[in-house]
Amino acid sequence: MISTSNLSLTFGKRILFEEVNLKFTPGNCYGIIGANGSGKSTFIKILSGEIEQSSGDVIITPKERLTTLNQNQFEFDEYPVLKAVMVGHKRLFTIMEERDTLYAKHEFNDADGIRIAELEGEFAELSGWEAESEAAELLSGLGIADELHTKLMKDLSGNEKVKVLLAQALFGNPDILLLDEPTNHLDIISIGWLEEFLEKFKNTVIVISHDRHFLNQVCTHIADIDYGKIQMYTGNYDFWLESSQLASKQAKDANKKIEAKMVELQEFISRFSANASKSKQATSRKKQLENLTLEDIKPSSRKMPYIAFKPDREAGNNLLEIINLKKKSDDEILLNDLTFKVERGDKIAFVGPNDLVKTTLFNILNGKEKENKGSFEWGPTTKLAYFPKDNADYFNVDLNLIEWLRQYSKETDETYIRGFLGRMLFSGEESLKKAKVLSGGERVRCLLAKMMLSGANVLILDEPTNHLDLEAISALNNSLIEFKGTILFSSHDHQFIHTIANRIIEIVPDLSGLIDKRMTFDEYLKDEAIKKIHFDVYHASAINL
Repeated sequence: MISTSNLSLTFGKRILFEEVNLKFTPGNCYGIIGANGSGKSTFIKILSGEIEQSSGDVIITPKERLTTLNQNQFEFDEYPVLKAVMVGHKRLFTIMEERDTLYAKHEFNDADGIRIAELEGEFAELSGWEAESEAAELLSGLGIADELHTKLMKDLSGNEKVKVLLAQALFGNPDILLLDEPTNHLDIISIGWLEEFLEKFKNTVIVISHDRHFLNQVCTHIADIDYGKIQMYTGNYDFWLESSQLASKQAKDANKKIEAKMVELQEFISRFSANASKSKQATSRKKQLENLTLEDIKPSSRKMPYIAFKPDREAGNNLLEIINLKKKSDDEILLNDLTFKVERGDKIAFVGPNDLVKTTLFNILNGKEKENKGSFEWGPTTKLAYFPKDNADYFNVDLNLIEWLRQYSKETDETYIRGFLGRMLFSGEESLKKAKVLSGGERVRCLLAKMMLSGANVLILDEPTNHLDLEAISALNNSLIEFKGTILFSSHDHQFIHTIANRIIEIVPDLSGLIDKRMTFDEYLKDEAIKKIHFDVYHASAINL
């Protein structure tokens, strides 16, 4: 078990959180949420001992082993992949290194023999004989092919290194597992594997993630950093979100009697109790929910941006036709005779293992890159707005936000521009910030404002949820569900894809063509014929979706 006692952290006059008293117990998974900059990663680093708190204590049950997800992709570049995973269990790895050194000696003395006996005993107690096979199983589950297990870390791609570091954190059944954004750079299949792993994990997990589906699948509790406090809630992210909205609604309803509010609360709790999905959590969660009172749920101080895309006109039926499109980069074929039509009202999620393929297609359709062969034609009534994954060039200008957004608006009145920025949570002095100093999340909100001003009836979005907090992701998600036009998009956010897309297109490596299905994303992942294609193609090349 890990707990905090009167834990506080301040930077000068700024209080991130104070007097935090929490217990994190085995068998539970705790999701840490909060606005960007609220101190989520800092809290995790305090728990791990990486940074020091201003006051208070972190208490860990003696002899319990704590692991974290290492964020440094280059630390183990000279290690073979399997060895890099096993470093995650420091004591076991130290024993293995000393053991190998002693066995490599040409001559043993009595002291060496005694020491080897001691090491062998501890090695067996720590399941050392199964270490290599466990490490290999973790790597395979995360999509790292067997032939990569003996390569050096420096020979792997960035995404592959992230997976190895995640396997390192999971290795050896740690008592306490701290994961900061573990789904970043993971493909959908790897995220699903991690969800299953954590659902079965019997020890303590504390995780930060902006992936709502992931939080809903794995979390038994939510710890919300807000108002300079950390408040613990029973249930997953959806339960926290709806309970917070209920608390806000009830706080505004001053004339409603306590009895009526209690009835509303109990109805809400009963619905969530009935929908508890995981058997190991359902009974205990239901008991805890039924003990909640009005004082236990609190409204959040965080605000959602207002995002709404309104086309100036409706597109015609002839929207987009792509014929035999081909694109080669160096020696790699990215698009191979790609042919399909887009119809009015399509909301197409492009999925697949290679993000560069999707970005290249979007850049070609938007005129940013030139195809090598083939053609595409937009219908005469289409008006396009594009969200690029790499947006740095848009902000390398010496303009404040009012001046920056005015470039893209027919209406140039400052009051109008300020109002639009206010919708995106840039109010008052925030609207005078220089564009070139914005954070990643602020840039995304600005680009979304630019798209909203365009009046486009076709939106192309390349991983738009990157850098956004949970509130902004939810706002964007809802706006795209409501959008009456056509959308082509890519994302690694399961819930985002499932709730928006009515059509899935996967550009499959080693195939001339694609998989094109009119169905939801969950239906797509469960389709047996598609699973067979994935196995035949990706298993053979050791690549995951």
